[in-house]
Amino acid sequence: MLLIQPSLEQQEQIRKSFNEDVNTRDRDLEAIKEWLRKEPHLPDSWDDHRIMTFLRGASFSLEKTKKKLDMYFTMRAAIPEFFTNRDVKRPELQEIIKLMRAAIMPGLTADGKRITVAGAVATDFETPDIANFMKIIFMLGDVRLKVEEVGVLGDVYVLDASVALMKHFIKVSPTIVKKFFICVQEAYPVKLKEVHIINATPLVDFIIRWLSPFLKEKIRKRIHVHQNLESLFEYVPRELLPEEFGGTAGKVQTYLDPWIKALEDNLSWFNEQENVKADESKRPGKPTTYEDLFGVDGSFKQLSID
Repeated sequence: MLLIQPSLEQQEQIRKSFNEDVNTRDRDLEAIKEWLRKEPHLPDSWDDHRIMTFLRGASFSLEKTKKKLDMYFTMRAAIPEFFTNRDVKRPELQEIIKLMRAAIMPGLTADGKRITVAGAVATDFETPDIANFMKIIFMLGDVRLKVEEVGVLGDVYVLDASVALMKHFIKVSPTIVKKFFICVQEAYPVKLKEVHIINATPLVDFIIRWLSPFLKEKIRKRIHVHQNLESLFEYVPRELLPEEFGGTAGKVQTYLDPWIKALEDNLSWFNEQENVKADESKRPGKPTTYEDLFGVDGSFKQLSID
C-alpha cells in the first residue's frame, strides 16, 4: 500500500476544507469534462479521478480548476525535459534513484497532512542533471494524483540539506529552477503547508535567498530551518518519519521501493501521456509563448505567479 487514506473523521474535515459537496461534486466533474471537450487546444478527455484531484486542489472552484488544468497541459508541452522519456528504468533516471533517500510517507498527521521526506544517500558524488531529478518528482506527483483517493489537508516536506554543497549548487541552472517552481506552484494541485529543513550546511541560508524570487510569498513564510531534530518534532510527529530523518517509522528505502515500483507499473500511462498536452496552434486567441510562461532566459525578473 502506497498511502494510508484519511479516516472518516479526517475525510469530513478534508471535504469541509475543500468546499466539497458529495451531492454536487459529480456535477462539477462533468462541467470540467465538458469544458475540456470544448477547448480546442486541450485534450478532449482525461481520467475522472485525476480531474477530481484538481477540483479538490482548487477547493471546487471551477474557474481555478480550469486555470490549473490548462497550465498543467501547457507545461507538458512547454517543458519536454520534465514530461518526456519517463521510463524510470532509463540509465539517467536510475542514476538519480540510486542517490535518493526520499519517499512520500504513507501515514497522515492527526490533522490530515501528508509528509514527504527528501535527501540523498551521500554527498560526495558527481552532480547529475537536476532536470532528471525534477522529472522524477513530477512522475511521482502524477502517480499521486491517482492514488490520493479523497485528498489530504495539505503537504509537509522534510528536506535533509546535508547534500547542499557548493560543488552541486554551482551546476544548477536558474532557468531550470524557475521552470520547476512555476510548474509546481501553477500546474499541480498542491497545498503546501510546511517545509522543514534539517542538517543545514552553511550554504543553505544563501540557497533559500537565491530561491526566494521563484517562490510565492506564502510559501517563503512556511520554510523552517531547524538547528536540531527536537525542534522538527514540534511540528512533525517522530513516529511518522523514517529513521534517517530522526523518526521511528523504519528505513526510508522501505517506503521508496513501492513508489519506484509504481513508476515502473505506470510506464504505459507515462508513454501515452506524452501526447496528452496543450496544442498552442489551436489555442483560441493568442498562443502562450515560452516568454509568457518563464520570462526571458538569463533574467531573474519573475512573472507574477501569486
